[in-house]
Amino acid sequence: MAALSTDAGLAGLLDGRPPARWLVTGAAGFIGSHLVEALLRHGQRVVGLDDFSTGARHNLEDVRATVGEAAWAGFELIEGDVCDPLACAQALRGVDHVLHQAALGSVPRSIEQPMRTFRANATGFAQLLTAAREAGVRRLVYASSSSVYGDHPALPKVEAVTGNLLSPYAASKAIDELLAGTYARTYGMQIAGLRYFNVFGPRQDPEGAYAAVVPRWASALLRGETLWVNGDGSTSRDFCYVTNVVQANLRAALGAPLPDGHQVFNVAVGARTTLVEMAEAMRAALERVLGRPISPALEHRAFRNGDVRHSLADISKARTLLGYAPTHDVAAGLDITMAWYAAREARLETRSI
Repeated sequence: MAALSTDAGLAGLLDGRPPARWLVTGAAGFIGSHLVEALLRHGQRVVGLDDFSTGARHNLEDVRATVGEAAWAGFELIEGDVCDPLACAQALRGVDHVLHQAALGSVPRSIEQPMRTFRANATGFAQLLTAAREAGVRRLVYASSSSVYGDHPALPKVEAVTGNLLSPYAASKAIDELLAGTYARTYGMQIAGLRYFNVFGPRQDPEGAYAAVVPRWASALLRGETLWVNGDGSTSRDFCYVTNVVQANLRAALGAPLPDGHQVFNVAVGARTTLVEMAEAMRAALERVLGRPISPALEHRAFRNGDVRHSLADISKARTLLGYAPTHDVAAGLDITMAWYAAREARLETRSI
């Protein structure tokens, strides 16, 4: 099976380096599995920590098939919760770098289940930070979110300027940034936070009430179902293909010492796409994959509580301090993504026969 992520943007980051030991939390999740894949393909040793509350075992099976058995031998899975101090201590033994992706995502879910969100995202992160300090980890990189910009209207979003938070999920990520800064100052740790902007790509789950827009629409397009649009469709996002996120994580983990021990960085492409434009781009990409025209139906419904209207990242800080340079724009990412979902749908249809 071909690799889902190309090596573009990773040249010189891992090649030629002696193998290190990495911990990826949320390893069975969408982004976590791509990080595991990239690290194993470059000869690194990886410990994955996941409680499978949202991650999927088939994502790791996909990684294994992609990287091959020789590389897969460098992977160790620990099934556990980041809120569990014993699980964290076990996972961190001998680890050089931590890529923390474990979280409970979704703004709507956080509005319905705020305490569950805070436990997974804030309490879990505090536990991991404490265990990482005790284990003497060199560098910890964690997933923050563009949701911390809240209702601040300025575009593009720059790291130093945020507004009022609009959901418990956004608050949980803002708490993570406060915790990271405090641990960096108090204990001399090196910690980088990555504010992700609408990441998409293969392995992103299209099922369930809290599925993100790209996988949900991909599934609907392939099944001839209606694409439901929240609001009038003019809402815009800075959609970012997952390979760009992998690059940002590795650069943040392996780069020069961070000023003040803790910095946050926008991780995006730096381009804005409306929901209507995204639906058209996905349709066009799927037509290229299938080799035939498709005509999806779009229906509009109420704007979701807690969502922001527009999002666009200024990525100059990540470019300057990390050397981050996105290799995939929306169109390039969608070509890979829609091909993956088409293959997935074909497999599902075969199994149902």
